[in-house]
Amino acid sequence: MGRIGGEVRHDRGQRGAGVTEEPSPLDSVLGVVLPTELATQALTHRSYAYEHGGLPHNERLEFLGDAVLELVVTEYLYGAYPDRPEGDLAKIRASLVNTYVLADIARELGPGGLGAHLQLGRGEELTGGRDKHSILADTLEAVFGAVYLTHGLETARRLIERIIGDRLQVVPQLGAALDWKTSLQEKCASLSRPKARYEISSTGPDHDKLFSAVVFVGNAALGEGTGRTKKEAEQKAAEQAWAALDGIPG
Repeated sequence: MGRIGGEVRHDRGQRGAGVTEEPSPLDSVLGVVLPTELATQALTHRSYAYEHGGLPHNERLEFLGDAVLELVVTEYLYGAYPDRPEGDLAKIRASLVNTYVLADIARELGPGGLGAHLQLGRGEELTGGRDKHSILADTLEAVFGAVYLTHGLETARRLIERIIGDRLQVVPQLGAALDWKTSLQEKCASLSRPKARYEISSTGPDHDKLFSAVVFVGNAALGEGTGRTKKEAEQKAAEQAWAALDGIPG
């Protein structure tokens, strides 16, 4: 990418004449074709790069993709909710553009999620790096950056809106706290239902625990979720329960 006359010039992923590249593993996952070299960089964690002589890694792409994602979500919310004040829009954006949400989206992209395609160093591989929230979220942002560099803002916008579209529709309906547990309690109160309660269990060693949560409203189990923290598991369970109760007239 260069800058000419004050404008950003992008290399649109042009491939050399007569050169046939193997398709990137991201092509089928995203529905967007990326140059193999750029796609590989987006999937390369710095731990792998350092172990292999300083290969290009994805942190600069992540920096770019973070800005693209924030712009797309901000512009969408600004247009979709003209009556919501700035403070509400900022909270909604923060609830969408955060590590946990982005990591979940990354897990949903194709068989095995983005984690299946990561290039990680030995240490990260041994400590479960393929499912770490921070690594998955950063990689997804790097992918957005790669799509932007290759195809421009409109293609990046369509991709982002497609893969986070459901969340863009649902999150603005949440309560003032913009989290699922609080919103579930508000939903229960509006329907004159008992207060939600959670049962938590965990598996795995102390350094790699996986928590499971089941949420009950009265005697009915309405949602369950798993996560690397109790809070994450409870939020996922609350989201399911909220969806189960949504639409029931108060």
